[in-house]
Amino acid sequence: MKRYLKQLILVTLFWAVGLGTALAENIVIKGSTTVLPIAQATLEAYMKANPGANISLSGGGSGEGIKALIDKSTDIANSSREIKPKETDLAKSKGVNPVEIPVAIDAIVPIVNPKNPVKNLSIDQLNRIYQGKIANWKEVGGEDLEIVVVSRDSSSGTFEAWGEMVMKGTKVSPRAQLQASNGAIVQAVSKNKYALGYIGLGYLDETVRGLTVNGVQASSKTALSKEYPVSRFLFMYTNGEPKGETAKFIKFVLSSEGQKLIAKEGFVPLPKK
Repeated sequence: MKRYLKQLILVTLFWAVGLGTALAENIVIKGSTTVLPIAQATLEAYMKANPGANISLSGGGSGEGIKALIDKSTDIANSSREIKPKETDLAKSKGVNPVEIPVAIDAIVPIVNPKNPVKNLSIDQLNRIYQGKIANWKEVGGEDLEIVVVSRDSSSGTFEAWGEMVMKGTKVSPRAQLQASNGAIVQAVSKNKYALGYIGLGYLDETVRGLTVNGVQASSKTALSKEYPVSRFLFMYTNGEPKGETAKFIKFVLSSEGQKLIAKEGFVPLPKK
């Protein structure tokens, strides 16, 4: 009889654990590779504090994240740019109401190989280099070497932000080498003395060197003050106001603990209200 009761208790416990797992809310996060380290660091801390939470994360670019939100295949769309009016219209036509939640601030940093002597470029010089109108480093104070232009692809929010703040509506040269992520740009520039790329501040490491822009160094202080000319907000988008586990996770991202993790990843926390 005692053995039967013990087995019954064990079966009941396993059933309860299984039911709890089945009822646990799954959160899907997709989108920007710039926001990826922020989402990764915060979700790891959140899941450690909330063992029942199930969160899956993938990149693909801001455009892909917003597309997934519109298609209702993600709970949170990470984006390094604001949603476009045409995307909002498409979303609403499908019964989706995009809600924008700023989670951090970023600076887009032009990078070169550490062996490149150039230290600073102006917005105008960057514009002309990426158009292909400046093709040699000697034209901007460097060596007599052809500039290898490295850019993000068109699904990237960083590409969109660069287009707005640096290109100002002009086209990137078709000769530019397109990369699918910040990490891929770092790798390409680190291996090529003649290359010029651009990345989110949190991706800057010792394998590349960040340039100043208009004589201003990218930093938390200059990004917050907007003294650095290529700074922007980073976002998470949800369908309507976030609810349930999604709301709890985003609340954590915006908390002092979440913002400290964002700073640790090399990005700029939101200003305190």
